[in-house]
Amino acid sequence: MRITLNLDDQLIDAARHRAVEDRVSLARVIEDALRSTLSKPMPTHETIRLITAPGIGVRPRVNLDDGSVLLDTMDDQT
Repeated sequence: MRITLNLDDQLIDAARHRAVEDRVSLARVIEDALRSTLSKPMPTHETIRLITAPGIGVRPRVNLDDGSVLLDTMDDQT
């Protein structure tokens, strides 16, 4: 099957060098690399269970996505 891919220049240069060293075609090097990658099992994702505590929740005007605000809020509590 023919296919067109856009590959990183350094990556394709390394593959070409490997093909010359191994005296095989560039297509063979790419096929072998794909086979090797696809033969590895996919990583499993762990389910993370968060332990929560009862309460009123987050304080007003606290942005959980802003670490500096969280640090300032924790510093104010001590």
